[in-house]
Amino acid sequence: MSDFSEELIRPTTEDEQGEPCVRSGSGMCFPWLQKHIESIASGGKQEKDFAQTTSACLNFIQEALLKHQWQRAAEYMHSYLQVLEDTDSNKRQGAPEIVWRLGSEILYYHPKSSVETFNTFADRMKNIGITNYLKISLQHALYLLHHGLLEDANRILTQAETWRYGEKSSSQEVLVNLIQAYKGLLQYYSWYKKKMELSKLDKDDYAYNTASQNMLNHSWKTSINLCTLIQIPGVWDPFVKSYIEMLEFYGDQDGAREVLNNYAYDEKFPSNPNAHVYLYNFLKREKAPREKLISVLKILYQIVPSHKLMLEFHRLLRKSDKEEHHKLGLEVLFGILDFAGCTKNITAWKYLAKYLKQTLMGSHLAWVQEEWNSRKSWWPSFHFSYFWAKSNWKDDKTLACEKALVAGLLLGKGCKYFRYISKQDHQALKKKMKQMKKSVKKYSIVNSGL
Repeated sequence: MSDFSEELIRPTTEDEQGEPCVRSGSGMCFPWLQKHIESIASGGKQEKDFAQTTSACLNFIQEALLKHQWQRAAEYMHSYLQVLEDTDSNKRQGAPEIVWRLGSEILYYHPKSSVETFNTFADRMKNIGITNYLKISLQHALYLLHHGLLEDANRILTQAETWRYGEKSSSQEVLVNLIQAYKGLLQYYSWYKKKMELSKLDKDDYAYNTASQNMLNHSWKTSINLCTLIQIPGVWDPFVKSYIEMLEFYGDQDGAREVLNNYAYDEKFPSNPNAHVYLYNFLKREKAPREKLISVLKILYQIVPSHKLMLEFHRLLRKSDKEEHHKLGLEVLFGILDFAGCTKNITAWKYLAKYLKQTLMGSHLAWVQEEWNSRKSWWPSFHFSYFWAKSNWKDDKTLACEKALVAGLLLGKGCKYFRYISKQDHQALKKKMKQMKKSVKKYSIVNSGL
């Protein structure tokens, strides 16, 4: 692939002059598309032909992108550039963004593309699509970051940070804040490297004081760039994490707590599970009371019942003195195992097997029945089929035993899963099997004695 940007403006060769081609208003020749548009009716207005040509070309580009045919897409892209000269002002106004999105996608994945090619294309598109300058600059910087070119990315962001066009719109303001925030992330990266260097120095060393002062300067710049963005309603996870780390490093616990509380609880912000995870982890580091930790994870449970922190949530509930928390602890375990991605989570099954038995021993049959009534129509086939009994026993015998106890307690000793596992002869698990059968016989909810 020749330089894409040069390809866009290269003159027509003698060979191309001799073959049928589509020409733009500037006289550029586009031979690649000719065979695909010969079927388009030649009658009618020129504007109609132009629209049909560009529409057909766009369809071919989209098809090539879907099939990851990057070279083919690049060739069609060359022809599609004539859309920038569309006589329809509305289409011409929206064309630069379409060309940028298609072109950047092609250059990102094309095996012969290079950073230099992408840079040239991005710079030209910024000038053509002037209203898209900020958006293109941000995507250009992210491309450079992906390639590890931090200084170049910072330069692009700095240029975009001061760019203005016409009256400042709300969309422009958000983009400027986002650009400043990404610049803040780059500054955070520099700060983090200095933090690692500082950790290797002796506090009594002169170099330590110098490095510490440099870190403080970086943190001040970073804080300004990050703080503005995270006050705007949105999902700003990487920016919030970086900002909180810096606040905690300098001992501003109150500031960090305020930011995280706003991020998690401000109704203007969209629902975001990570906001509650960050707050919970912060409170854990602060050694907050169990009740406070439970209150945070309770909201996370309502958003993502299968989150990996739910097992930790169960442990907190189990240690609580409140009976309502003990009941919720059972609900949480059932909730985790409702999800296909958790069906082989041995820790969840161990917890459920143990807690289910404890709950029944504690005369809380109603709690179990409440959870089981909504699941008895689908859990047997989802978890406790003959197929799963054979598969689980083959792959993980410990998992199979924990599931068998749960199956027996919920479905009785006639359950296919329980019967298959309990008949297996395994010397190392002989004692466990005996205890399992005894527990099912005594505590199963299908027994008339309960």
